[in-house]
Amino acid sequence: MGMLKFDIPHSLPKDQVKQRVEELLRYWGGKYGVKADWQGEGAKIVGKVMGIQLDASFVITDKAVEGEGTDPGMLLRGQAKSYLQKKFGAVLDPSKSLDQVKSSLD
Repeated sequence: MGMLKFDIPHSLPKDQVKQRVEELLRYWGGKYGVKADWQGEGAKIVGKVMGIQLDASFVITDKAVEGEGTDPGMLLRGQAKSYLQKKFGAVLDPSKSLDQVKSSLD
């Protein structure tokens, strides 16, 4: 199976981006059992989501969260990319505080 690339722009300081993404990964861990392993400014994510094996990695840059993950195939590719854009976009919204981000994921 191929890889699905994603690139989510942000306008926040990198330390805030990392805190917010950590909350998103905590949410995914609780909901789907996905495991994350941080390595510097990025993480590797492994698990199964809705029966599909997920193997992804990303890095936080000054302007975006860039990464790639397992391509779920033609039928689910659009949904997967849309879901990633929506979730990362919500947690990286500069108009929301970290507490608002946390409560929106509960």
